Amino acid sequence: MKMINTIRPTVILFLFTALFSGTIDVTAKPLRYERNRAFSFGEQLSYDIGYKFINAGTATFKVLERPIVRSGNKAYDVRFQVKSLPSLDWLYKVKDKYRSVIDMNGIYPYEFQQILREGNFKRDFKATFDHQKEQAVAGKDTFTIKPFTHDIVSALYYVRTMDLSKHKKGDTIELENFYGDTTYALSVKVLGKEVIEVEAGTFKCLVLEPMVVEGGLFKSDGSIVIWLTDDERKIPVKVGTEIPIGFVGAELTSYSGIRGELKAKID
Repeated sequence: MKMINTIRPTVILFLFTALFSGTIDVTAKPLRYERNRAFSFGEQLSYDIGYKFINAGTATFKVLERPIVRSGNKAYDVRFQVKSLPSLDWLYKVKDKYRSVIDMNGIYPYEFQQILREGNFKRDFKATFDHQKEQAVAGKDTFTIKPFTHDIVSALYYVRTMDLSKHKKGDTIELENFYGDTTYALSVKVLGKEVIEVEAGTFKCLVLEPMVVEGGLFKSDGSIVIWLTDDERKIPVKVGTEIPIGFVGAELTSYSGIRGELKAKID
């Protein structure tokens, strides 16, 4: 899951849309059920992005407050956004946006959208998923996918719901990631545990390395490491990656709307 792969000098951000109010009548039967104690509606995670000793930008993951409906089922509307600081736009301007619509019961995607604006580089991509037919539609083309294939954002949220206590250092979690016209193997390697101090506090963390082949959270595909809180929430506390101008890290500065207590927080 090089999952958060290729982070920009202003790394990690996220998107979401479509608010529904009132009661939603859901009649479709979920294709699967995955226990989720990690996140819920209204969760927002904010990050500072740094290049060496320079604060280069900000990033935000946000799960919108209300569910939306896809295929007759409730879904999370998740958004990720990354922006460079205006004062550094002359050096390398970044404005990336992602949106993933994720089934509330099965934690698999219905829609994925990526809008990249990094320096002179631009890339837009959109896909919709039909997991009953095992198909993905991108542009005018329809592709066969494996059961419960992810986009890069839904993969991160899915891993957050997993019981990672079963995995030892060196273990690999195998997922599938659709991007462009291909389903790629998405491996997430367990590197171990570490205590990390960031602006939001000091946390006991699980350290993972997503092996993203294509379609990561930024233009450049390269090594990336993610620190998740070592508890049921598995909040991303820190992300580090190589980009064209060097190593960039994103660190958690604040959080709100989380599902419950962060037992991994030490201070």
